[in-house]
Amino acid sequence: MFKAMRQPTLQTMGLGNVSDIFRRGALPADAGELVDRVFGKSNERGSLVISGSNGIVGAGKTMQLGSRLQPFGVRMVGLDFPGTSDGIGRQYPGLVQAFGREGADRIMGNIVRLTYDGRSLPAELNALKPRFLLEAIPEILEIKKAHYRIFREAFPGIEIRSVTSGFPSSELGVGIAHPAFPHEINKVWEIVESEPSAITQLFWALGLIPLTVSDHWSFVLDVLFCGVTLAGLRVHRASNMPFWKVDKLTRKLLGPNPFRAHDAIGSKGADFLTWSCLHHLSQKYGELFRPTPELEERKETGQAWYPPDHFRPLVDWVLSAEEQDEFRVRILGPMFQMTSLMLHEQRGHYAHLNAIGELCAQFRRGILCMMRDLGPAAVIGTVEAYHLLHPEAAKQSWHPDALAKMDTPDWQQLYVNAEHDGEVGVVTISRESYSWDVDRELNRALDWLKRERIGKVIVTGDFHISTQMVGADTSDFFSALGDVEDGLSITTGWPATARRLNDEFAVSVGFVAGKRCLGGMLELLAHCHHVVAVEDARFGWPEVTLPVVPGMEGCHWPFRKAGRDHWPKLLQMLLTGDSVKARDAVGWLIDYAGPLEEALRIAWKVAAGGDHALPRRALDAGALDRVPQDVSGMPAADGPAAEAARKAIVDCVRDSCRAPLSEALAIQAKHAAGFLTTTACREGRVGAEFARTMTA
Repeated sequence: MFKAMRQPTLQTMGLGNVSDIFRRGALPADAGELVDRVFGKSNERGSLVISGSNGIVGAGKTMQLGSRLQPFGVRMVGLDFPGTSDGIGRQYPGLVQAFGREGADRIMGNIVRLTYDGRSLPAELNALKPRFLLEAIPEILEIKKAHYRIFREAFPGIEIRSVTSGFPSSELGVGIAHPAFPHEINKVWEIVESEPSAITQLFWALGLIPLTVSDHWSFVLDVLFCGVTLAGLRVHRASNMPFWKVDKLTRKLLGPNPFRAHDAIGSKGADFLTWSCLHHLSQKYGELFRPTPELEERKETGQAWYPPDHFRPLVDWVLSAEEQDEFRVRILGPMFQMTSLMLHEQRGHYAHLNAIGELCAQFRRGILCMMRDLGPAAVIGTVEAYHLLHPEAAKQSWHPDALAKMDTPDWQQLYVNAEHDGEVGVVTISRESYSWDVDRELNRALDWLKRERIGKVIVTGDFHISTQMVGADTSDFFSALGDVEDGLSITTGWPATARRLNDEFAVSVGFVAGKRCLGGMLELLAHCHHVVAVEDARFGWPEVTLPVVPGMEGCHWPFRKAGRDHWPKLLQMLLTGDSVKARDAVGWLIDYAGPLEEALRIAWKVAAGGDHALPRRALDAGALDRVPQDVSGMPAADGPAAEAARKAIVDCVRDSCRAPLSEALAIQAKHAAGFLTTTACREGRVGAEFARTMTA
């Protein structure tokens, strides 16, 4: 028996569900086996060719894939025209920083660089036995098609994927693997293929994040990113607002700086790609996507959107309430309309559509999450207000009917899913940072499991979109910097959710499969009866470096579950922000650490009631005495703000530990919320991010 709130995203790649991972004690795909399927056995291993390898995309993906495939003996071939700049060579310092000089040399030594004339392939390529071509050449359809022809003629059966920003697979005749920027570090790829392939599963097994989307023009990322750029351009045309001001207000409203991003990528290339996406979208979907004259001009000139000596510091001004409302409508109206189109076309799993906006287009919250918060009536009202300003956009590509599913689990559970087999539930969190959105979805997931009469639960990442657990989303703290009541709503509400894992289930297991579990995410999982992790995962509370006071009971809950002799280690972690490896935290912070497959099996045995011999650490609900107030050998605080945070954390530890558990939540909530309003917090990283995002 298997039941889920909504489809697990792993199923979109043909990889089953998360419950099966724990039940089998193994991941659903093995990188070594998939390398054999894609590139051949070790004695006949073929190569991966990246054409256009000196460009921004090609060079970045040569590094990203090359670093992952080098240990498997897959040769990388960088193919480009003679005379192009050395894009691959420019990646070397980044490789050294990530892998050390020896590791960087191994990766670079595995790359063969070849040149060609665009009409025929170099003879040396035959000996390298290409099995997979990743095409990253310019966005000109006929050139791309000719490129595929010469490869297929030379190497029949070769797998081909295009990194194209806009052309659908039906136009190109090949599958799509569209990567997100920055290409060296962003792990997200939009995948278009008729059915899950070994290549997509290999990407996942190598630690990348493939998100399957449908075969429509410009996929999802570029509809969102090019769409918000176009919305900003239309604001400029309507009001003559300078581009930096449009960026500032867009950042405050949504998160991204579309014009600054174009300059950062390289305005000439980025402007052409944005124009190309919008041009083709407008041909199919109408005026909603039509490029403005400013973009038409810049796709030819490559002129930067931010002149070196622009006058922002001298001429900034505040919009009136009416102007602010019009700006909001001009940005959100087209974004909501474009999203309605993507929903109407069923461009992807709702969690995929939402995550692409956050992970790739730099939205603070995914577009579906924002629309869900507003509700259908307000979204429709915003689009209709936009149509009064831009009547031509109303004639095509507006699908308000797509909002009718807003109350379904697909839309309500964008970040948190729950599934069960009739006995054990698995709650998966697909967002790396804890937020109000995650909190509300987690409560709905726990409620659903309770209604399903599931008394045993594992809480973990989703093994797909979220690869680590980094703590709280500090943008949710912004309103609390000036309003202690807003802070209290977080510091009482979020830990109340976490306590459900301790109070409402017979067995709860927190499972950490990624590189780190920090801050609020660690506090969340610490409320489980058991915490199981892969041995190299790192745990810590970096709050003191922000600075904030841990607000999900990190100042007392771990002390209540650890032996007295371990209390100094907990206090040192809280006061320094230093992390500890899972294998070194067993017995006082977590309960088991081991290789992934062993950890999976232990977690399942604990949850299912199998023979695991893993004792449950008792939770001391009484008042704790003699909790340390300092730690010997502490390094000096990094400035007055960190010193103030240390004092506030010590005070919170002292007061919340001295109280019984029944009173400790309210005490720690008051300390954590109060510190958010202090000068020390406002002058730290959280305050600086608030100023940069909301006021700068």
